[in-house]
Amino acid sequence: MSQTLRAQLEIRELIVSGVLRSGERLPELHMVERLGMSRTPVRMALVRLQEEGLLEALPSGGFAVRAFTQAEVFEAIEVRGTLEGLAARLAAERCADPKRLRGAELCLDGIDAALNGQERRVDIPAYIEQNARFHAWIVELSGSSVLARQLERAMALPFASPNALAAVQTTPHQAYQTLTLAQDQHRCVLAAIEQREGTRAEALMREHARISSRNLKTAFGLSRISAGVAASKVSAKS
Repeated sequence: MSQTLRAQLEIRELIVSGVLRSGERLPELHMVERLGMSRTPVRMALVRLQEEGLLEALPSGGFAVRAFTQAEVFEAIEVRGTLEGLAARLAAERCADPKRLRGAELCLDGIDAALNGQERRVDIPAYIEQNARFHAWIVELSGSSVLARQLERAMALPFASPNALAAVQTTPHQAYQTLTLAQDQHRCVLAAIEQREGTRAEALMREHARISSRNLKTAFGLSRISAGVAASKVSAKS
C-alpha cells in the first residue's frame, strides 16, 4: 500500500468513526505526527479527501472536516448512480468497437485478482485502484465530456465516490461478500455494454451505486459516521 493511500484510508476512517468531527481543523503537521508519516503523503491524502467531499479547504490554508447531513450523503450517492447509469447507457449506444472495451476488462481482471477467493479476503488497496479505473472507463466509453464534468462535480459530494465506502464493513468476510457482489455487477454492466443493451446497462449501473447506500446504512447502524454528520432523519433509498 502506498503511503498516500494508507494516509487517505486512515484519515477517512477517523472521519467515519467520528474521531474527527464536523468543522474540526486538520493541521498538516498534527496529522503527520498522528499518522507517523512524512508530510508529502499526508498532504496528498488531505487533497484527495477534499476531492471526495469529506474535507473543505480553509481560506487561511489547511483543511477542516466538512459538515453534511445524512440526507445529503444518500442523495449524493443517488446522483452519482444516476449519472453513471447514463454513462453506461451511452457507452452501450456509442461504443461499437470491442477493442475499446479492453481497458475496462483489464480493470475487472485486476479486481478478480484483488478478491482472494481461497482466503475470502480482499486486497483493499488493489481493489480501490482497479475499481476507480473501471468507473472511469465507463465514463470514457460514454464519449460525453459534459457527462464527465458533471460526474466529477458529483464525486466531490460527501461519500459519493465509488470507493468512499469500499472498506466500511464489520469483518473481512463481510467485505469480501459485498465486494464480490459489486464485482459481479461490474461484469454484468460490461456485458450489457458489449451487447449494446443500453437500458439494461443503465439500470444495472444505477443498482450498482446502491451498494454504497447499503454500506452507508451499515455504517450508520454501527453508530459510525453519525458523529460527524449533522442530524437528519431522512430515510435512505433502498
